[in-house]
Amino acid sequence: MDSSPASAGTPKLQVVATPIGNLADLSPRAKEALASADVLACEDTRVTKKLMQLTGVESSARTLAYHEYNELQAAPGLIKLILEGKRVVLVSDAGLPGLSDPGYRVLHLCREQGIPVEVIPGPHAAPMALLMSGLPTSSYTFKGFVPKKPGARKRFFEEEAGSAHALVAYESPLRLAETLGVALEVLGDRQASIAFELTKLHERCLQGTLSSLPAQLGDLKGEAVLVIAAKPRKERQEED
Repeated sequence: MDSSPASAGTPKLQVVATPIGNLADLSPRAKEALASADVLACEDTRVTKKLMQLTGVESSARTLAYHEYNELQAAPGLIKLILEGKRVVLVSDAGLPGLSDPGYRVLHLCREQGIPVEVIPGPHAAPMALLMSGLPTSSYTFKGFVPKKPGARKRFFEEEAGSAHALVAYESPLRLAETLGVALEVLGDRQASIAFELTKLHERCLQGTLSSLPAQLGDLKGEAVLVIAAKPRKERQEED
């Protein structure tokens, strides 16, 4: 009996999560999907081939590039392959495709065409960082990468200033100190945390306030995940 969302004969897109650092996080379901695919749509075909090599996944699938620079043009071609009966698997270099990685265009076309999407879950940095932060987890807003330009970066935090939800965002270590300063200016001195190198050997999580975290940064490596507490309920009630 097939326990997947759609039967084997139904055209569908499989979205497969890949490790964000630790190869052991590639699930058995993910390995099976990669091995049985006819077409692998990859953010970087070299990265996917290396992942399969290192994890012992054997596949004769055709690999196609599907990244932020060709997503608009490549998505219709993937839909055509799915409708022709091909097993199409979408992967990014790390994590879940479509969440701060290429994937939205083909997912949207699947919705328009009535094509089922099967998501094979796995590591995702945002909820991991939230759990490690020790901050309330009942609700949160994930906003992807903090904008690079100063004006856009300030607006990014202004939009969340009155929110009742924790804010989770990705940031480059090169801009992290500056981003903490902008967040402090806009949001006030809230509780926050920063997770680095998730699932890797040197994984760490810094906890404190927006004003105290810069002094803890030290030698920065890898992409950072910033978690900032929601506006305190008392302050929201006073404003109301």
